[in-house]
Amino acid sequence: MHTESFIDQTGHRIHLAHPPQTIISLVPSQTELLYHLGLESAVAGITRYCVHPTHWKSRKRIVGGTKNFDFAAIDKLAPDLILGNKEENYREGIETLRQKYPVWLSDILTFPQALEMIRAVGALTGKQPVAEEIIDEINGAFGAIKKIPPQKVLYLIWRKPWMGAGSNTFIHSILEMIGFRNCVRERQRYPELTDDMIRSLKPDVILLSSEPYPFRQKHVDEMKLLSPTSKIYLVDGEMFSWYGSRLRLAPAYFNSLPLATP
Repeated sequence: MHTESFIDQTGHRIHLAHPPQTIISLVPSQTELLYHLGLESAVAGITRYCVHPTHWKSRKRIVGGTKNFDFAAIDKLAPDLILGNKEENYREGIETLRQKYPVWLSDILTFPQALEMIRAVGALTGKQPVAEEIIDEINGAFGAIKKIPPQKVLYLIWRKPWMGAGSNTFIHSILEMIGFRNCVRERQRYPELTDDMIRSLKPDVILLSSEPYPFRQKHVDEMKLLSPTSKIYLVDGEMFSWYGSRLRLAPAYFNSLPLATP
């Protein structure tokens, strides 16, 4: 084993005993990537929101949530690599961990940045060939997307208040790859929206995500009253927002949606 230097997607440099033997993941989509990279034995800790693969929830130490770390549990594991994300984790927690451990942070707003992250994590963990295979699978899958006719879309992630996915988000990047025109693209990140604002946007399609707010059929009915001319669908938020190995599955899911027709 030897020491190597790596720079994360925020420009932060870490020095790593390579390959790492005890990894903690603080991001669900990156946890799943570690599994598909073949790092079952190296991953020691995950968050309570890391639901894939399902069997890791009972086999790995839970180290809190994505925005509320259990520092005592992390210290017991004494990790030699922690993987986080600028948006999904909280800055104060990451800064605290960086005082003790190598923390590699992703920062993903676009599809190319997601592929860069996969390649970088492969290099971090000594799994470059597997990472390149995953990237090739993702690129092949996205090459088979059935582009939809141009439609204005509103992608909602929260209720009370309504919150949509604007520009400068990974979700926005994916919506545009499918062929949508994001009707809140003039606003960055996750803007709050009033009922009147949604009416004025007049979206052709409204997508209600399964996460972070768990939209259900009753919310579809609620939205129909608010925007009766829109087509409204419940969608799997993991397919639109997870930027790891789950991207291999996303294009087939998009093609299965009733709006994804040639």
